Amino acid sequence: MKIEHIAIWTFDLERLRLFYEQYFMATAGAKYLNEKKGFQSYFLSFENGARLEIMQMPGIVPSLNSADTQCTGLIHMAISIGTQAGVDALTERLRRDNYNVIGEPRWTGDGYYESVVLDPDGNRIEITI
Repeated sequence: MKIEHIAIWTFDLERLRLFYEQYFMATAGAKYLNEKKGFQSYFLSFENGARLEIMQMPGIVPSLNSADTQCTGLIHMAISIGTQAGVDALTERLRRDNYNVIGEPRWTGDGYYESVVLDPDGNRIEITI
């Protein structure tokens, strides 16, 4: 078995699509629109076959998670970019572009080299080898 995709609600579909395309080399499929529900989405594909669905629809309420306080449920996704130097470089690029780095690049106790950044909607992304 494998996880087929993870989905994220957003209030700004195009902004989030551009973020994952620009920084994580995602490729967006065709935009889906259900006019009756006001629902729209993209599936973003990554090099290894993983997919992220980003969705927007009226009436969706903001998440209770924040950069400071976490809640139960899905809390982050980890994106592997291949090298320690790559983690460092992408983290600095995101910082220069004014994204919030909430965890500096480091080796963790369980053997990961990672940093943690927030996407434009405040979702946690672990950038790892």
